[in-house]
Amino acid sequence: MSEYEEGLLKPGIEKYASDHTSAEIPVLARLSRATHLRTHQPQMLSGRLQGVFLQMISHMIKPMAVLEIGTFTGYSAICLAQGIPDDGKLITIDCNPEMQDFARPFFIEAGLYEKIIMITGDATLIIKELTGPFDLVFIDADKENYTRYFDQVFPKVSPGGYILADNTLWYGKVIRTNAGSDRETAGIVHFNDYIKNYPGVENVLLPVRDGIMLIRKKPQAETLG
Repeated sequence: MSEYEEGLLKPGIEKYASDHTSAEIPVLARLSRATHLRTHQPQMLSGRLQGVFLQMISHMIKPMAVLEIGTFTGYSAICLAQGIPDDGKLITIDCNPEMQDFARPFFIEAGLYEKIIMITGDATLIIKELTGPFDLVFIDADKENYTRYFDQVFPKVSPGGYILADNTLWYGKVIRTNAGSDRETAGIVHFNDYIKNYPGVENVLLPVRDGIMLIRKKPQAETLG
């Protein structure tokens, strides 16, 4: 049997990888527990393995401005904010107004509340009003709109900046022959193909958790959005 099942790492391999990854900071452990106790879809949480990956990326880039599309309970925002300089900011957008009240105490506990701006509403409308430039963007919202989000944020990304997109293996459904049979899978498949052929970027699809597309905007890329 392959180490992959339907495009995803087997649980034993993922657990081994997680066990050999740095521990999450205590506030994230408490946030993870609260998410599992108080939400209906705790699987949407980034989790330790992906969280440490996001944290590493942030520390490497040291972004002054980060945009996150899809807050959920705030786990990934805390991870992404780790590498932001003292005078930097992270804007995180979610359509669910309850997420602000859920995430705020954990942002405060993490000592990051002053760095994080939470906005509730339709991301496609909010992004239009943002000026950027953003050094790092994380897309983790409704899958049908991934390509639309990308097109909206790409002109606002700094030359040489990065975009991360979560769930780009989508539970392994992307490799099925009927991959376009539901809107979410079709959205991810279209997005992956779109990025693969987009002239202004370099990209790699990483089989981390449910798949992360890592995209770098070429410094000389024209604004195509």
